Amino acid sequence: MTENGEITTNINDNIGTIEFYHPKGNSLPGKMLRELAETITEMGSKPYVNVIVLKSRGNGAFCAGASFDELIAIDNYEEGKHFFMGFALVLNAMRTCPKLTIVRVQGKAVGGGVGIASAGDYTIAHKSAAIKLSELALGIGPFVVGPAVKRKVGSSAFSTLSIDAASWNQAEWAEQKGLYSKICDTHDELDKTVTDLAKQLADYSPDAMKELKKVFWEGTENWDKLLEKRAEISGRLVLSDFTKNFIEEFKSS
Repeated sequence: MTENGEITTNINDNIGTIEFYHPKGNSLPGKMLRELAETITEMGSKPYVNVIVLKSRGNGAFCAGASFDELIAIDNYEEGKHFFMGFALVLNAMRTCPKLTIVRVQGKAVGGGVGIASAGDYTIAHKSAAIKLSELALGIGPFVVGPAVKRKVGSSAFSTLSIDAASWNQAEWAEQKGLYSKICDTHDELDKTVTDLAKQLADYSPDAMKELKKVFWEGTENWDKLLEKRAEISGRLVLSDFTKNFIEEFKSS
């Protein structure tokens, strides 16, 4: 049911498209995160898919990050770790997928959404696609998405995003730091740019692209354990009174 969010897929001309949707700003509840990770892995295993396009529905927010409804309902450490492991599973699925992944970012990205954009092998964004790592303001911190973001933008820019958790950084800034590969002025231009690149890659050698992706992700072989440790930190911090009070105040404002 669309009120609970959904993930749809399409395969055409060796291009596999994965689209996620949630009525609350394309936020990602835990169940959707696991389904998204499984979908990426499954799409990557298909021999007739040469390239993957990952996108969210609509022209509004790309991804509002974690579901506040689920965050505030967490009442023990195991539930907390389980929830944040959802983001870890998505990032690791993108990392280990043998197909190059294009991420289409049509609007603002927050928290986990920034992580997904960072994990793309080539990320194309609309000029309105500002980014924000708001986790520290919530009393948590961008622990799970941190390795993906830091890998793309570097330590200094990651520190800037993490510490100034209340501020938006514009798409141009994200492009300058390397998170976005390209930005577009209109959504029509965005769609055309994504489609053209996907068609181009679909005709390239799958074996060559698979080996190239391995090169891109060298040095991340420890992420299975690293992101689990990060999920443990977030799972502990989300139980704090600070986080609970912040989310309650945010929802009531």
